[in-house]
Amino acid sequence: MKIGAFIVPTGVGASIGGFAGDASKWARKLSKHCKLIVNPNVVNAACFSGITENMLYVEGYTLDEFFKGNCCLKESINNNIGIVFDKSISQEVLNIHINTINAVKTIYDINICDIAITDQEVGVEFFIDKSGISTGNVKNLDTLKQAAQKLINKGCNAIAIVCHFPDEQGDDYTKGIGVDPVGGIEAIISHYISKELRVPCAHAPAFSDFTISSDIVDPRCSAEYITPTFLPCILLGLNQAPLIEQKGLNIHNTDFLVVPYNSIGSIPVLEMSKLNKKIYAIKENKTVLNVTPENFQITCDIIKTYEELLELLK
Repeated sequence: MKIGAFIVPTGVGASIGGFAGDASKWARKLSKHCKLIVNPNVVNAACFSGITENMLYVEGYTLDEFFKGNCCLKESINNNIGIVFDKSISQEVLNIHINTINAVKTIYDINICDIAITDQEVGVEFFIDKSGISTGNVKNLDTLKQAAQKLINKGCNAIAIVCHFPDEQGDDYTKGIGVDPVGGIEAIISHYISKELRVPCAHAPAFSDFTISSDIVDPRCSAEYITPTFLPCILLGLNQAPLIEQKGLNIHNTDFLVVPYNSIGSIPVLEMSKLNKKIYAIKENKTVLNVTPENFQITCDIIKTYEELLELLK
């Protein structure tokens, strides 16, 4: 069976995959024909997940290391997941997340080994920068690392992180014309833990306002507006996230890579190009970037739509 990678960068306003699990349908269809590496951005959808048994859920920093040949992926199921909560999350919001954990454990039989609350407040800020990319700052990353390490010491081999986020979301995103305002800083948090501790990792934000809005929003982000917690999707992904090893699946085993057409300047693209591996740039998926095969001198197969790609790879 072929092995592919389906990546949609986080925080760059991808028209497909830049919202809440809206690239899932294409990843799910493609995974019927091959084993598929996906970044969380592709399948995460708040209380839903597009993950299938034929997907490998890999966070962005580890993805880069994998494509650079610095690590391998060892397939794993029923991981022992530990969950880190930001100390600044209120007790009411924490209780909602505990109920969510118990529901996911009951329905999906996922191993949630333990939770840890950070010793200090994490201090997350997020914003859209001048280039239109989602980013932000974290005042105290070290307190996250310390809490995660405690869970690893207790036998956890995958880490979910839940930080308190300010409630402002922005109107453009709900209308389907903007960048996910929290995606960039979420990536910074998960990249840090993955780099420091070398475990599968994913992040879900927690907001103080846990009421559910009755406003109609763009269908692509609607999953995030019918639930007060985004934790289920990352638990479902981490349940079968591959472990980070020195032996196992590597870049040389990977047959192809699928990315949006105008965001091909990433490490996975560059490394696959060096090996003359197949890179499919999907023209219908647009981002705020302008890094195309033509202006970046990367050899790609330019495909109009995901539907066309699916027909090609069947």
